[in-house]
Amino acid sequence: MNLFLSILNEHWILMPLLIPMLGAFVSPFFGRYRRALQRLVSVLVLVATVAASAYTVAQAAAIEGWYVYQLGSWSPPFGIVLVVDRLSAAFVAMTSILGLCALLYAIWGDDRRDSFFHFLFLVQIAGLNGAFLTGDLFNLFVFFEILLIASYNLLVYGSGSKRVRAGIHYVVINLVGSAFFLMTIGLLYGLTGTLNMADMATQMAALPQSEAALARAGATLLIVVFGVKSALLPLYFWLPRAYSSATAPVAALFAVMTKVGIYAILRTSVILFGEGAGVASDITAGWLIPLSLATLVFGVLGVAAAKRLKVLVAYLVVVSAGTILVPVAIATPDSIAGALYYIVHSTFVTGALFLLADLIADRRGDAEDSLDDGPAIASPAWLSVAFFVAAIVIAGLPPTSGFIGKILILESAFASGWTVWIWAVVLTGSLLTIIALVVAGARIFWHTDKGEAETTLASPQRAIAPLMLLGIVAGWTLLAGPAHSYLTDAAEQLLDRERYVQSIDPQSFDASELQKQYKKQKKKGSDESGHKH
Repeated sequence: MNLFLSILNEHWILMPLLIPMLGAFVSPFFGRYRRALQRLVSVLVLVATVAASAYTVAQAAAIEGWYVYQLGSWSPPFGIVLVVDRLSAAFVAMTSILGLCALLYAIWGDDRRDSFFHFLFLVQIAGLNGAFLTGDLFNLFVFFEILLIASYNLLVYGSGSKRVRAGIHYVVINLVGSAFFLMTIGLLYGLTGTLNMADMATQMAALPQSEAALARAGATLLIVVFGVKSALLPLYFWLPRAYSSATAPVAALFAVMTKVGIYAILRTSVILFGEGAGVASDITAGWLIPLSLATLVFGVLGVAAAKRLKVLVAYLVVVSAGTILVPVAIATPDSIAGALYYIVHSTFVTGALFLLADLIADRRGDAEDSLDDGPAIASPAWLSVAFFVAAIVIAGLPPTSGFIGKILILESAFASGWTVWIWAVVLTGSLLTIIALVVAGARIFWHTDKGEAETTLASPQRAIAPLMLLGIVAGWTLLAGPAHSYLTDAAEQLLDRERYVQSIDPQSFDASELQKQYKKQKKKGSDESGHKH
């Protein structure tokens, strides 16, 4: 026990990453004929991951600075570091809780088709948590690839031509994005000579004006790559088909996938390309807000035009991405705090809606999740109430967390030059979303043209997961005060770029000296190349 406590005390930062990764490696050994034991292990692994995430949040809230873990005891900028602050801790906790709820839904039927489902699911959780914890740009790419490889397989899990076609589009888009990500990393490494984000921030600030074009090109390309991940217009068209085709627990977990891209935009736009970043500073100024508003508009149009409930929910993910990226682009402590509050709200409620959509489809016979008149739903009472609650929450009606999040975002709009546009688009989008959800609910629960659907109902235990998620959303509403206080501190900590850089390695980051060495090496290489030529 003492040994365990000692390891936990020294290496606790690794736990949200290490626990699901170890669980993933253990899971396949139980094989096809020990399904119950495999499920038990996976649930216990994610319960432990949630506990580790809660401890991470508590540790991050207890201090003003950053926890830095040097892998292999190699110091930056050469060593790989994991960094915990209030922002990364919140994202890790959100991912772990959502993953546990989605897995609880999966173990009552969706995991029966393949014995490797649990392996892939836990690998994706590990990849997500790793992306939130890393302080190294290349390892952000590595964790992106880990979670994407798992998601490729989870998306086509259960096969079917529709799912395979959606999977091909999803894979191609993300492979192109990954290729550009890798090229951008190479470009930025060539400019700065480092991949550690804190060290790169120092080097970016010291780049001469002659490197401005390359630096700004690399910065823009990096934000575009993250725009693919976060479903920013015009790069979101892969999302509705992919998410609506996935099995319900996979789609619920995918609700956090776009948030990885948003998190990466937050980190890099502040640390690498924010105020004080020299020639690449404020790279998103002037274009991210209008593009985010356009994403919101097209997402709402997709919601209104959807013919299936799962497609409607997938477009709600696009709407939430556009809504969140607006305050991210404003980049004040209040706007980022509002964005973070809305991120947690939207992730859990869209996850719940994906699960509810699956339960509705299961109870409508051949009509499934079509938004046309169909047979009456078997046992509709609790399901209609749950859908109604989720609908008013995602639409942002008072006094829900969606309403609180949108009020925070609208208040922060006064710090931008886009106040009228932001208010008009967000409020109009909310109104149209409400109308679309009312129409969808009416067609599913009230406008029935036949008798009760003939269907074999799934296990009643499946109701636990969506109700848990709605309960979490209710708690997020009741605890809005302390949650907002924590997230405001997280936003202020994120924007404190200089302290972040100094906290990673206060001794070795001498920008002027490192820049002199870099210029000498570059000049020497040019002279040698010219002499040989």
